[in-house]
Amino acid sequence: MSRPVDQAAAWIYQGVWAGVVALFRVPPEPPTLPAAGEAVRALRPAAGYLRYLKFFFWLALVPGDILPLIGWVAVAAVSPVLALVLAVPFLFALVAPDVVAYVGIHLRYDTTWYVLTDRSLRIRRGILSIHETTISFENVQNVEVRQGPVQRYFAIADVIVTTAGGGARHSKGEASTSGGAHVGILQGLADAEAVRDLILDRVKRSRSSGLGDERQGPVVPALSLPAAARSASHMEILREIRDVARRLASA
Repeated sequence: MSRPVDQAAAWIYQGVWAGVVALFRVPPEPPTLPAAGEAVRALRPAAGYLRYLKFFFWLALVPGDILPLIGWVAVAAVSPVLALVLAVPFLFALVAPDVVAYVGIHLRYDTTWYVLTDRSLRIRRGILSIHETTISFENVQNVEVRQGPVQRYFAIADVIVTTAGGGARHSKGEASTSGGAHVGILQGLADAEAVRDLILDRVKRSRSSGLGDERQGPVVPALSLPAAARSASHMEILREIRDVARRLASA
């Protein structure tokens, strides 16, 4: 039964998607980030994520379809004429929710974007209300891959990015808050481990570059300076602190 409904919904969806984009002004393109001269990579959930969503859709919907069908068969056994009269409205009531749910799943899939630049990550999802979350790599504390057994079957996984309260929210962002930390979730990726490694690499680069203009050249660690130079510099700073303290004490 799922095959005809699936085909009908796929045919309807093309027109519905165009109407939703026009009605709710859903941007069909990925979100943009201020990234002049930076590498920008836009990601979408894998096709396996759509099949994953449909799996739970049918798992929840099939029992709801079977019970009304059994009721219609019982009516047909008692009164075939009445069952024939009720056939069309019954079929509509049975199929319409399936089509609506199917379209909703596709809309959720098609409106999900993950955009990475050298400095930040932006997650967008939503239809009626578009949720965008921006995470700066400088604030990222942990990046991990999570995969449940059903996700493993569909060859997808999630990348979880945890920050120390540094995730900026746009509208009602997808990131959740727990103990002051923000969590961004990149759902349904086929190459989750590669994306995790990419984010970790950019986190490392962002931290090694420090704050300010990251493009002036490589940062020279303080330990690379000669010991004598470090000692002279430190003594000069200590003298300035001493002089300021004396002036404050005598004021």
